[in-house]
Amino acid sequence: MKELNEFKKFTRLLAEESGKIIKTYFYENVKVETKIDGSPVTIADKKAEEIIRKLIEKNFPTHGIIGEEFGTKETSSEFTWVLDPIDGTKSFVRKMITFGTQIALLENGKPIIGVINQPVLGEFLIGDNSRCELNGVKTSVNNCASLEDALLLTTDHLNVYKYKDGNKFEKLIRRVKLYRTWGNAYGYYLLAAGFADIMIDPIMSPWDSLPLIPIIRGAGGVITDYEGRDPVEGNSIIAASAEIHSAVIEALNN
Repeated sequence: MKELNEFKKFTRLLAEESGKIIKTYFYENVKVETKIDGSPVTIADKKAEEIIRKLIEKNFPTHGIIGEEFGTKETSSEFTWVLDPIDGTKSFVRKMITFGTQIALLENGKPIIGVINQPVLGEFLIGDNSRCELNGVKTSVNNCASLEDALLLTTDHLNVYKYKDGNKFEKLIRRVKLYRTWGNAYGYYLLAAGFADIMIDPIMSPWDSLPLIPIIRGAGGVITDYEGRDPVEGNSIIAASAEIHSAVIEALNN
């Protein structure tokens, strides 16, 4: 599809230009502000989203935009961009690499392209539901066959207790081979690249979750909400290899 390839090429430009800004501020002690919802934001978040929006409005002026920092631009277009300039701002301000820029393109509300860009590492991950590439090389999830062999990741352990059943999560931790909090965008990058086996987030915003869907599916994984339903409609994520995803859902919900 010529149009899809054009959009995918454009996402690389968005990642490169926003990445320049983010890298500049990563090596500085940036001021952290607190938004109304209690989450942190920095000048890097704002300026990165500003340049992405500017490029979209210049190249695709009829497209809609949903951004974490500057809200929604409504249009009648079938295409909408979803932007999270820095997913993992808390990590970013502490100079941890577990953050990334997330971008999705929706067609009639369904994500057709997803991007995770880690500008400090120079890692550009893109998926289109049927294929996933890391810096131009095809990648796929690790075909982990059992929970007992799996590496399980989550962003914030305490969020599971706040929003879901923490006791069931603890039981799952004891079953898997290894458990770590290498979360945010970085955790999903590790999953899609074959270095992790399960990634769980019990609460997500659309700009957190929508970019992940074409990536995980393109890498051959399964992605749903916490209860195993359509992740487009949900506000949580469970992503894993096809061999163990259903077992994760069962362990956390039954």
